[in-house]
Amino acid sequence: MNEAQFNQLADDLMYSIEESIDDSGADLDYENTAGMLTITCEVNGTQIILSRQSALSEIWLAARSGGFHFKLESDSDNPIWRNTVTGEPLINMLSAACLEQSGEQVNFEF
Repeated sequence: MNEAQFNQLADDLMYSIEESIDDSGADLDYENTAGMLTITCEVNGTQIILSRQSALSEIWLAARSGGFHFKLESDSDNPIWRNTVTGEPLINMLSAACLEQSGEQVNFEF
């Protein structure tokens, strides 16, 4: 995949995350600037940050639990962003980070 394709996929991912937060009614705020999505947990002010790393074709997640890198696994009919170390899907790790940091359950759809 070239950089333009990656950037489009990353933009689509960030938009889906924003929509899921809006639809959840969770007390989370977000700001999307220059390829970085910052999610702020209103209850305690902690943040979860997702950023795109175009040169590596990766999405990075920073949360209280640590920093994680994800690559798109597109060998299947259902492409999944997977942790480059553990293979765990981004959707699971992001949900867990939101629950841990805010006490809010968000069901992401991407």
